[in-house]
Amino acid sequence: MASVAALEGVRVIDFGQYIAGPMVGMMLADFGADVIRIDPPTGPRFDTAANATWNRGKRSIALDLKNPADLKIARDLVATADVVIENFRPGVMKRLGLDPEALLKANPRQVFCSIPGFAADDTRAAVRAWEGVVGAATGCYIPHNMTGRDHPIYNCIPFSSVYGAYLSAVCIGFALNARARSGQGQIIEVPLFGATFSAFSGKALKVHGQPEVDPMTSWKYMRCKDGRWFIYVPRDTDATLLKEHGLPPKPDEKHSAEFLKKRLEEIFLDRTSAEWEDYCAEKGVEGGTCKTTAEWMEYSLARESKIIEDFDDPLLGRFSGPGIYTRLSETPGVVRAPRPRLDAHRAEILAGKRAVPAAPAATETLRSALQGVKVLDLGIILAIPSCGRTLAEFGADVIKIDSPHRNPISWHNDINRAKRSILLDLKAKEGLEIFWKLLDEADVVLENFRTGVADKLGVGYEAVRARRPDIIYCSVNAFGQTGDFATRPGREVLIQAITGMEMRFGGDEPAQNPFNSNDYATGLASAYGIGMAMMHRRRTGLGQRIHSALIYSATMLQSAFMQEYKGRVWNEPGGLDCKGSSPLSRMYQASDGWVFMAAQPGDLAGCPALADLGGAAVDAVLEKTLEARFKERTVQAWVELLTAAGIGAHRVIEQFTEMMEDPQVIRQGLSITREHQGQGLITTNGPAPRLSRTPMVPGCPAPKPGADAASILGEIGMAGDLERLIAAGVVRVDGVVPGGAS
Repeated sequence: MASVAALEGVRVIDFGQYIAGPMVGMMLADFGADVIRIDPPTGPRFDTAANATWNRGKRSIALDLKNPADLKIARDLVATADVVIENFRPGVMKRLGLDPEALLKANPRQVFCSIPGFAADDTRAAVRAWEGVVGAATGCYIPHNMTGRDHPIYNCIPFSSVYGAYLSAVCIGFALNARARSGQGQIIEVPLFGATFSAFSGKALKVHGQPEVDPMTSWKYMRCKDGRWFIYVPRDTDATLLKEHGLPPKPDEKHSAEFLKKRLEEIFLDRTSAEWEDYCAEKGVEGGTCKTTAEWMEYSLARESKIIEDFDDPLLGRFSGPGIYTRLSETPGVVRAPRPRLDAHRAEILAGKRAVPAAPAATETLRSALQGVKVLDLGIILAIPSCGRTLAEFGADVIKIDSPHRNPISWHNDINRAKRSILLDLKAKEGLEIFWKLLDEADVVLENFRTGVADKLGVGYEAVRARRPDIIYCSVNAFGQTGDFATRPGREVLIQAITGMEMRFGGDEPAQNPFNSNDYATGLASAYGIGMAMMHRRRTGLGQRIHSALIYSATMLQSAFMQEYKGRVWNEPGGLDCKGSSPLSRMYQASDGWVFMAAQPGDLAGCPALADLGGAAVDAVLEKTLEARFKERTVQAWVELLTAAGIGAHRVIEQFTEMMEDPQVIRQGLSITREHQGQGLITTNGPAPRLSRTPMVPGCPAPKPGADAASILGEIGMAGDLERLIAAGVVRVDGVVPGGAS
């Protein structure tokens, strides 16, 4: 008998437009929620093929919220909903008579999620926060040292909207779990501005008193025999290749650095990119062909992993698009139906009366959504440790288990805050015994070793499940858990390269995107899967395994472009000199910096400084005119003029420091500076979502690695064994240091 879907019986009203709101609705629908999508009679405000992905699995009704009769229908639907999603500017829903506080009072079990561009208490709350505006405000267009550019670079990947969607889905999942315990719903606000901080988390970290370091990972690009670009880690591979060709691994008296560099370029021209992929797989090193997005969608790995699948759509017909991004073994996500035609379900929605759910007496009083949940975090680098950090911010007790032999611990101050730390050798017999004792009290296990490594250590899923059938076990890797790629090494930059991100961003040559966006998104996707697994366990008492992968997140981050269908034209903007997507939505250089303007046709007429251009054709001539016009005033002057005219605008942030030191950012808790044990003051980002009943908190600063060994061992009756375990090398409390980017 098939398992009941994780969100079976959950009713969602989806007012979302553009990207973030619809994407959250999709994530809930994929895991079984009944999502009713409300669009205006003219259809979605964003007319894009990506709606075939973001609106799949939903039911549709068209309502004009300015019409009293339609507004009443909307209010009736909302009154009986478990979850409401909207991403209007703050205050819009209240003006429509759909005030979240009043709704929660009438239906105390409701979870109401708002996803505005800027928070309600932000001075920019009324700004038209188009994706480009929020991207400019959050440093999405900062050039890094490997681009060779001294100006901001537009990136069309909608980082802010996708991160807003992921974080909102996580919040809703954990809020529903909290509701099952307390009987109470709550109001959630996930501003896109704040959500973006999760994408660049480690990049903006600052250790005070130390010089700032550009944390871009050092990878190398080479042309191959077939003319394709190949990306790989040069540290070990270059030395191996040179040795195979009778050359020294480093320059010497006979071989200059320039000679060895040129010889390596020649060596790569001896084989095709596919042959170099096979070579890297054979040697167990990281490397791959830099592909376009279109090529990624047809690549065997994308198809075999089912992150790209074929679907039917009433408007596009047969098309290829993103599949399920978080895999659960017992309650898997499923694309249940194609995107509906507009208003297709009006009759059945209006006929399907639903009573307002009764609010049961609270069984628990919760300070945090994951209060009482215990997590063992075995993660390394970024993806799973960032998932553990998210769980800790929601109130879980997260024990970070690091190897005493991995020194330093990469990204430690970024991803290990709010956790407790122990350095434990799982390869030692007694280290493994300690793990099992900790497991007896745990709810969740996190790991992101390469496929098979956890099994070799003796802590794989089957071994853990045999001891604890109710455990939720989350595994992450680069390429997914099945197929030829499952055991291959892979990291952020390699996944950017093979999924099309780098060719789009770089243009003629590949270039790294500015964030470790796939790592952090995978951490959030894993947290969402854990929320779904908790819903299942609450109903059945059984745990399950969750899989996520960097290739899944890279695909979803690009879901705005990943629909292949008859007549598809691949024309999204890109390249290191790209300033935006059109003359009305791009960065312009002012007299003292850069400003991003996002306008609609006709909007310029309302701005006194641009009124004469209000009727101009939106073409290259207008663009050149605007370039000249913007240089006549300061950034601040333009932002004020454009905002007053109802046009989206913001200064383009060119340094993370500028943003992290902004008093408003600090006030919102998005930038926090605290004393870290033995390291002095360190500035990190803080959690963006606001939950009215079970608020997220940043938790303690990342502890000194191993600092909590005594208290952790004490909880399993081994407080008196610490010194013996240190002497035996099973536990370590000193000598392992926090590291930066790996």
